[in-house]
Amino acid sequence: MAHQPRGHHDHEGAHPGRHDHHGHGHGHTDIDWAVMAPLLEAQAELFAPLYGKVMAWLGEQAPEPGLVVDAGSGPGVISGLFAEAFPSARVVAVDGSEPLLERARARAARLGLADRLGTLTGELPDVLDELEYPADLLWAGNSLHHLGDQRAALAAFAERLAPGGTLALLEGGLPARFLPRDLGIGRPGLQARLDVVQEDWFARMRAELPGSVAETEDWPALLASAGLKPSGTRSFLLDLPAPVSDPARAYVAADLNRLRESLESGVDDEDRATLDRLLDPEDEASVHRRSDLFVLKAYTVYTGVRTG
Repeated sequence: MAHQPRGHHDHEGAHPGRHDHHGHGHGHTDIDWAVMAPLLEAQAELFAPLYGKVMAWLGEQAPEPGLVVDAGSGPGVISGLFAEAFPSARVVAVDGSEPLLERARARAARLGLADRLGTLTGELPDVLDELEYPADLLWAGNSLHHLGDQRAALAAFAERLAPGGTLALLEGGLPARFLPRDLGIGRPGLQARLDVVQEDWFARMRAELPGSVAETEDWPALLASAGLKPSGTRSFLLDLPAPVSDPARAYVAADLNRLRESLESGVDDEDRATLDRLLDPEDEASVHRRSDLFVLKAYTVYTGVRTG
């Protein structure tokens, strides 16, 4: 997506935070998005069933959008899903990383969507001034929290909506779960402890953003403060039970490896040793071999409509 310098992205390779991202942001850590792109794409593809449910719900609120804007698109997997879900719409993928948008254009060409999917490179929210016309549906999927002043950013998003247009905001949900509470190695409750470390990391990340403003995360109230009429809140579940597919197993391994590297200072020696075993392909207890591995993740989407 396009964010101010910061260097995340919630993948998130860069971001070990509480959210899984399929878009991309910038931040306080330097990230090579060209290197991150395959991981971002693989994760978004894995989550496609969840996004299908999201888009069906959004289709009830914005049945025939002329322009869909994916604000913080990353490599464009979700942008492509929007183009498929709304076949009469023009879709614009917006991100601060040109290498990721190059992948978005290549993906659109492979899928036969190049004539309906465009890209726009620049930092949110100002880059949206370059849109040729207002959006009927503006999607911000785990991108808002990479902007220092979230209230001001929401107001800017709202200004880019056509009358009757919908802003859809994906923020929060529940942390992912991959493993039983008792793994058979290390102390039970590993993922719950990692959640605490990630929350602390996320708070620091937010505080270090340029122009950071602390906000109570009451998203419907913030949508209303942006001049929108809150129109819905719904959570969506990705439930991939054991035994998982190879792509799901690879996603879990990549996610835990990122945590192992990014949260080094917050994880104690015993949990670090457990993570090392979980990531060792030769260990029978690793995520590469376990038969009890699963993926369970919830995302929450909030919508608001421009009535004026």
